[in-house]
Amino acid sequence: MVRHVILWQLKDGYSQEEAAKIKADIKEGLEGLKGKIDGIIDIKVHTKPLASSNADLMLDSSFTDETALKTYATHPAHVAVADGKVRPFVKARVCMDF
Repeated sequence: MVRHVILWQLKDGYSQEEAAKIKADIKEGLEGLKGKIDGIIDIKVHTKPLASSNADLMLDSSFTDETALKTYATHPAHVAVADGKVRPFVKARVCMDF
């Protein structure tokens, strides 16, 4: 099993309502990939960090193996979510795969 964890910071200037909508859209888009891309064991997006956090969202996902993770990274359904719901709204991304 391979874990894929990403932390994102949203771009500055969003109202609380805008940020909540962006987070909800990211969560819905990424979690909706389960069952659409082979090799995803689990995929969750956490959108309610504690005040002590310096990230706005976290993707916590697991895959059957490294090949499945690589397939996910380039799969058209994932690329559509990343390009449409994630990348336009985030200023920073940190990733760890293990």
